[in-house]
Formats: sequence, C-alpha cells, structure tokens
Amino acid sequence: MLRTPTGGAGHGTAAAGERAMSIGTVLLQLRDEFPEVTISKIRFLETEGLIEPQRTPSGYRKFSPADVERLAQVLRMQRDHYLPLKVIREHLEALARGEQVALPSGGGQGDPGDALRDQDPGQATATRIGRAELLAATEATEAQLDEWESYGLIVPAAGGSYDAEAVTVARLVADLGRFGLEPRHLRAVKAAAEREAGLVEQVVAPLRRHRNPQTRAHAESTARELADLSVRLHAALMQTALKATFH
Repeated sequence: MLRTPTGGAGHGTAAAGERAMSIGTVLLQLRDEFPEVTISKIRFLETEGLIEPQRTPSGYRKFSPADVERLAQVLRMQRDHYLPLKVIREHLEALARGEQVALPSGGGQGDPGDALRDQDPGQATATRIGRAELLAATEATEAQLDEWESYGLIVPAAGGSYDAEAVTVARLVADLGRFGLEPRHLRAVKAAAEREAGLVEQVVAPLRRHRNPQTRAHAESTARELADLSVRLHAALMQTALKATFH
C-alpha cells in the first residue's frame, strides 16, 4: 500500500491529498510497497515517458497523486509481470482511452531480452534468461559470448542463466567491438568498475550488517544511488578528457 503523509496506509494515492509532492516525498510514499525503488529509478521512468510530473520555474519535479498512482502501476507491472516498458506504455494508454485490456505475460512479448533491457541500469532484477535467449537478445554468436566470458565481462549464474546486467553488458561490448575494441581492451574498464564497486561497498557495508531489515534494504537502495552517481561522474570525466584531446 502507498504511504499516507501521516505514515498510515491508504488506498492508492487518494489518501495522499491533492498537494503536489517532491520526488523525495514520492519515494517515501512508495517505499512500503516498493522497498527497492530509488530516485534514479523514478527519473529513469520519466525519461522513458512513463510518467510526466510537472516542473516548477526553478526546474524541480512536482508529482500529483495521479502521477504517483501511475508510477505505482508501472512498478507493479514490472515487478509482477516483467513487462517491457513499451508494453506497459501501451497498456496504460489503452486504460486512459477507457479500454479494458488484460495484462499479457512478460514471456510472450517478442524479443526475450526486451523486459530485461527496459530495466533501470541501476536496478537489479530477479528475472533471468538462458544462453540462447541472451544470444538472441544481443545478436551475438556463441564464439563471441565464449570470449566475453573468458575475459570476465559476462558472468553466468550457477545454473547457467543470465540477468539484466548481462544483457546490458553484452550489448555494449558488441557495440564497442564494431569500433575495433576487443574484449582484451576492456579489461581496464572492468577493473575500474570493480574498484568503484569496492568504494560503494565500503560506504554501505555498515548498513548491510545491521540487524534491522529496513536498514539492510536501505543499504541496497543507497548502493544503487551511489552507483548511479558514479556512472554519471565517469561520463562527465570522460567528456572532459575527450574535450582536452581535441583542443
């Protein structure tokens, strides 16, 4: 259930009142039902056109109760049905037109990698796919996947399945390969990512060891938020470095 401003449980977002809410308040509203949701996840869904909060003259997001309810609908469809964002968008548009449509299962919607690729890059998911599905989703060959795994760029789970991050990494490695960058060239990128992950782990380690389950859940969301900030910093530093080479 979504949390009311006084901390009680209400039905949907109606109990939240008509006052516009900041993104931080929305996060608190959603935390009871979606403990892993983060600010970066909300921003990601906005960039994908799933929600359209109003902006103040200074640029701050302001969410109406209807915005929060729509956001909760999107999160439920991702969590319960593993639907790609395109299908979720079409479903919500149909509901807005007054049409009664049944939710499809995630597994029957076209490309088996769609639902995974539509996840926020900073968000883990319980959804996994097999080797054949990963090859189909990334348009890679068996030889390419074997090579990526040999360099540790792709790491299958114990049962041989792959998660959302594997789909993302495989597609990026394949795209870089079109410019002549081979897996051996990417070892430095992997090593840098592991060092950054180590820094994040140092920050959240005390929270992970806490006895309170809510505190441990907060450690997970904090780690994702730090990862998002780290990625954005890396991108900004990369742009700065590239500008220097052209001047």
